[in-house]
Amino acid sequence: MTTILCRYDGGMRCIAEHGPSGSVLTTDPPTDNAGRGECFSPTDLVATALATCLLTVMGIVAERHGWPLDGAAARVTKTMSSEPPRRIAALEVWVSLPRGLDVNQRHALQRAAEGCPVKASLEEAIHMTLHWELI
Repeated sequence: MTTILCRYDGGMRCIAEHGPSGSVLTTDPPTDNAGRGECFSPTDLVATALATCLLTVMGIVAERHGWPLDGAAARVTKTMSSEPPRRIAALEVWVSLPRGLDVNQRHALQRAAEGCPVKASLEEAIHMTLHWELI
């Protein structure tokens, strides 16, 4: 179990501290929702969590097998709903894999990513599309 302490800091800004490591991050609402947009918004963190989870799970598999994954990247686009209630309507992720991987390695990494915990947690609530490309 992981504990994260979150504090409202005024001006719609929040500070979150990761209990185990002490790492700190700040959030602001976006400018289209009365915020300053100077930091990640809470919904940006959801999009970021998806992209980094995909990469992390693939990294675990690649490390286990000694496959080269350096340079892999994920670019995520978050679309908010246009109708109330305000929510994340869709997440679209472009995952780039190194060309040094063979087709079987790429398929194994894709299968692993498709089962990442963040994607599995969001699956029923948010439309998600993954695109795969080589770098």
